[in-house]
Amino acid sequence: MNRTTPNIPMAPMWPTLPPPPEAPAGLLHRQIWRVPDEAQCVAWWDRFDMPEHIRAHSRQVAKVAVFVAEAGRRRGLAVDVPTIYASALLHDLAKIYCIKHGGNHSQLGGAWAMALTGNPLLSQGVIHHVYWPFEVDLVRFYTPLAVLYADKRVSHDRIVHIEDRFGDLLDRYGKTPEICERIHTTNRQAKDIEDAFGRLLEIDLNAHDFDRGRLVD
Repeated sequence: MNRTTPNIPMAPMWPTLPPPPEAPAGLLHRQIWRVPDEAQCVAWWDRFDMPEHIRAHSRQVAKVAVFVAEAGRRRGLAVDVPTIYASALLHDLAKIYCIKHGGNHSQLGGAWAMALTGNPLLSQGVIHHVYWPFEVDLVRFYTPLAVLYADKRVSHDRIVHIEDRFGDLLDRYGKTPEICERIHTTNRQAKDIEDAFGRLLEIDLNAHDFDRGRLVD
């Protein structure tokens, strides 16, 4: 297996999988599930030898995820912003390990996040940040879908449009028809999720740069 190939799964039958269990109603989970702050997330970056370029990428993903999280809170949804922020900061925790040793960085990272925090909602955002194999239901699964969407808006350390990010992936990794199809599949899903968030939040997310809360030119 080419260890430099991104962990982009095939589409097949995954949308028919039963959905994962929901988080407790409201913000009750904050009382029983650990939500690390930024300093703790950075300490784990250090522990797992995360290189600077992945740290820069993770901070940009967290910026987009927090924007989407805060927009959800303003709409009256039961969204916990610190959980989404921490999940986004940790979403690529296992990336460098899997580049070096092989494996699926989202699955391994989700397992590490669960072991470190004991927080299944936070870990869900890590394990599903590449592809969401269930129905796109933002009300029930806001946290993992916010983290997934944020990741799809960041190429390296730059916030870009979804099409730009996937164009870069095709240029770098689209060596076979199978890999190209995987990339197109995740691209289509990312656009569907962006459209769903846009309808729910009444925001044109495609037009935002997430830096100063303004529309891009």
